[in-house]
Amino acid sequence: MRTDIFARLDREPEPPKIEIPRMSPHRIALFGGTLAFYLAIVVAVLVSSWLVALDWKIMLFRPYQQWPGVHAFLDYYVVLGQRGPTAVMVAAWLGWRSWRQHTLRPLLTLGTALLLLNVTVGAVKLGLGRLGPHYATQIGSAELYAGGDIFPSGHTANAVVTWGILAYLATTPRARRYLSALSAFVSLGVGLTTVYIGTHWLSDVLLGWAAGLLIMLALPWFEPLITRAEIWILSVRARWRTRRRLRRPASDAPEDPAPVVLPQALGAGATDTGSRSPVPEPSGTAAHAGAGGRTRAHPPHAVRSERTPLTPAGSRRPPHTDRAARGNTTPSHPVAGGSVAP
Repeated sequence: MRTDIFARLDREPEPPKIEIPRMSPHRIALFGGTLAFYLAIVVAVLVSSWLVALDWKIMLFRPYQQWPGVHAFLDYYVVLGQRGPTAVMVAAWLGWRSWRQHTLRPLLTLGTALLLLNVTVGAVKLGLGRLGPHYATQIGSAELYAGGDIFPSGHTANAVVTWGILAYLATTPRARRYLSALSAFVSLGVGLTTVYIGTHWLSDVLLGWAAGLLIMLALPWFEPLITRAEIWILSVRARWRTRRRLRRPASDAPEDPAPVVLPQALGAGATDTGSRSPVPEPSGTAAHAGAGGRTRAHPPHAVRSERTPLTPAGSRRPPHTDRAARGNTTPSHPVAGGSVAP
């Protein structure tokens, strides 16, 4: 029995229609405000404003030395912002959701969000090239265009998107509120943890929060694309299954066995040669002279049990006309003790 997602889609009826978020005026306003905050952080770092000075104050304060007791715990907690482990965990949950709800939308939405995250955050990281606190060389400098890749914080943006996608795909308002609070708590903690252990500046974390929130707010614009992708995947899968079903009878049909010729049908002096017709051979000696003086070997004789009987059952001696029958009353020789006729 098949247990994949597509088999589940075939076995059970369609579920009730799931509400898909739309770009409402409220969401558009939040998107515009978050974008303005994002650009303000970038400008503040580019001009080395008070925000860069605050970054250096926190870095020189060295939080990981002030509270060393929580360092071991936060080393594990920050994993909730790493893209690989979190993507696997959330994808497993959304795969189960797809199986239950008979739709590929949860997995496709996660893939779209992660793709947008890699493109937008990765482009800014490589474009600005900011160095992290552990690699800073000049106090008070923004450390831009130095070959780094920490601005914005990828851990923070990934935590916002990966855990926020659960709230985005929630089917009830209550579940959406709880999951939104959970994702906000996790992403806030991951961002502050990176500042504590010294891998990111505070401005990196602020920009990471804004970058992740922008992706979550912009997802409804990609819902038509996600719907078309789901329809295309299911149609390709249906065509593949149709072609497989049409090819299956020809490939699964049993082949005709080779004809078997019984020895009785071949005759006493012929053998079974497979699919070729038996060629009768004249009886005689073990070899016969062929055309041009060449000799041809006589085929092997069949065993006695397979030979066609040449004479009827009984005596195998040929009949002789000059001998009297065995049942005649007149003997061919005189009986012992008798007289010879004159």
